Amino acid sequence: MISRRIFSVIVSASSIGLCSSCSSNPGSGAAAPQATAAPISVEITRVISKTIAATVPLPGELQPYEVVAVFPKVTAFVDWIGVDRGSVVKSGQLMARLVAPEIAAQRAEAQSKLQGAEAQRLETEAKLASDESTYDRLKSASATPGVVAGNDLIIAQKVVDGDKARLEAAHQSADAAKSALRSVEEVQAYLQVRAPFDGIVTERNVHRGALVGPTTGSDAMPLVRVEKTDRLRLIVPVPEKYVGGISEGANVHFTVPAFPNETFSGTIARIAHSVDVKTRTMPVEMDVINRDGRLAPGMFPEVLWPVHRADPTLVVPATSVARTTEGTFVVRLRDGNVDWVTVQTGESDGKLVEVFGKLQPGDEVAIRGTDELRPGTRVTTKGN
Repeated sequence: MISRRIFSVIVSASSIGLCSSCSSNPGSGAAAPQATAAPISVEITRVISKTIAATVPLPGELQPYEVVAVFPKVTAFVDWIGVDRGSVVKSGQLMARLVAPEIAAQRAEAQSKLQGAEAQRLETEAKLASDESTYDRLKSASATPGVVAGNDLIIAQKVVDGDKARLEAAHQSADAAKSALRSVEEVQAYLQVRAPFDGIVTERNVHRGALVGPTTGSDAMPLVRVEKTDRLRLIVPVPEKYVGGISEGANVHFTVPAFPNETFSGTIARIAHSVDVKTRTMPVEMDVINRDGRLAPGMFPEVLWPVHRADPTLVVPATSVARTTEGTFVVRLRDGNVDWVTVQTGESDGKLVEVFGKLQPGDEVAIRGTDELRPGTRVTTKGN
């Protein structure tokens, strides 16, 4: 009895399923045809050939126009120093005075030798004058036969010749003594440390009484460091792709974090004409006039570098360029059909952007590039 009841339930359920199927599929048979979608309307623009004027931000560094680390040329003690960090100095101004007792002793010795050489020269000159006078008298007397022996005249002449040779040696000795004294005086002049040019002392490392001397190496510490800051060098590493438009004498603007609301300018003065193989950049120097001293060496400005192309390039609105995981492209329209053209972008002036690819001037492209417009889609166009 139980088996018969289960069988009856199964049969009933199957009958209900069949009836549901019949009610959902009326006997009319064929399905209704789908409606044809209308073509998409796309606003277009044209590819044009144009030279755009753009600027790109590049990092730079301000450096002093001239900078000198002043080292002592002789070993000595600091007797006096009259400048400190921030002191304004003029060319030739005395900044420090050193003392070296041994140099003073060398000068005294050189002066003594010069005085001795001069005395010897004067003595030799006097003897030469006396001997020449004696020779002249003997020569005059020898005109009378028998008054002067011929040998005495020869001896007097030889004495004069010897005096002349000694006088020449005395002159040479005096000149050597003068040179020695001048050399010591030049060394002694090194004890006075003077400013090499107009500028500002940016570093002072010694005080009165310190023993200083000429040193070399990376750990050598100068007495003072002087920088010329009324004129600065702005060094900009220009990427290789921008070096084609560099023009010497061009005016370039830049900003510095210290004065965010101000724009400064410099003039391109020196171009390296060589690209660094490591950074692929070319160093370019600009001259910046800084008479008011507001800018300082070591600042890192942002340079608004002008980009100029030698020849016109193809440009499209920036919105026409689509960037997806499939690539960078513009949507070109030809005979109502969509075509994707892969491009590389260049510089932009804010509205237009350079594109490099298989495009021609006059090609129609969608103003709004999007991957929703698939290749081969039929569209209608509007716009220019």
